[in-house]
Amino acid sequence: MRLMDRDRVMQRLSGRAAGRRGFGGSADPEEAAAFRHALRSDRGLPGMTPPSTELRPAAVLVALVDHAHGMAVLLTQRTAHLSAHAGQIAFPGGSIEEDDPDPVAAALRETEEEVGLARDRVSVVGRLDTYVTGTGFEITPIVGLVAPPLALAIDAFEVAEAFEVPLAFILDRRNYHRIERAVGTGSRSFFALPFEGRNIWGATAGLLVNLAEVLAD
Repeated sequence: MRLMDRDRVMQRLSGRAAGRRGFGGSADPEEAAAFRHALRSDRGLPGMTPPSTELRPAAVLVALVDHAHGMAVLLTQRTAHLSAHAGQIAFPGGSIEEDDPDPVAAALRETEEEVGLARDRVSVVGRLDTYVTGTGFEITPIVGLVAPPLALAIDAFEVAEAFEVPLAFILDRRNYHRIERAVGTGSRSFFALPFEGRNIWGATAGLLVNLAEVLAD
């Protein structure tokens, strides 16, 4: 597969509804619908209890770092002491606050606060599917292009480290594990993506698979 460039990314994101083939590899409409449902929520995962309050809006930045040798996706590992999602791999982002005019502003603000990536360094090109978590967040994923070098300044209270995953790795379906778990009388699918000793799963893996579905040849 040739390297993904910014023009192809912008084209796929702007016309993604017509071009999506289903990263799950199914041409059956019902199976494809079930597959896409698995990408958009982890509320049905074993051990997940539906939230007792209404969903809280959140936004994350899917930052595509435009290296000359190929794009990469910026991810973070949350610190172990946090009360929510401690130690997990995540996109930079967080809750949408009352003074945020829209999800784009929230994603850029949270990214700047967490990893020091200035919002004027990000060229927003589109978004992925909304994702609902078992902890009660409704996440809007904003996709943006960033030119290196990043010169990050990490908030050590929230973020243990920031790292990049090559986009070519994300686009290769052989790197994903699709896991089936029994839930009541049915089953639930979710994804895990091992990368360099890290286990990416839950909403982050779901959004990466969604990204791959949108951008795949």
